[in-house]
Amino acid sequence: MLSTMQDVPLLISRILTHGSTIHGTSQVTTWTGESEPHRRSYAEIGARAAQLAHALRDDLGVTGDDRVATLMWNNAEHVEAYFAIPSMGAVLHTLNLRLPAEQLAWIVNHAADRVIIVNGSLIPCSPCCCRI
Repeated sequence: MLSTMQDVPLLISRILTHGSTIHGTSQVTTWTGESEPHRRSYAEIGARAAQLAHALRDDLGVTGDDRVATLMWNNAEHVEAYFAIPSMGAVLHTLNLRLPAEQLAWIVNHAADRVIIVNGSLIPCSPCCCRI
């Protein structure tokens, strides 16, 4: 789909490429409240998002029609997943980390998520951990 203001498709992958190329040295700062703020450049986020997308595709067999759930804090790694998953054509399915494991399990099964990406500190809350 083309916009009325530019002659290229409006894709998440284009936003990531633009940010990595044009604003590569600009910093993205995240802070979870546990330690010092975490800083990465747009170029680093782009490279790490590409690594994640390749790992999901090559190691876990995720394709463009699959759903990938995230059970993560609002941190740098979650930003990378937000770029990586839709950029590869898969569906990003964010899970509410405040829900109990039983409800998360129902949601994951109902959505037919192929993969769940979980922050290490949230593993006890995760609905199922088949492969860590």
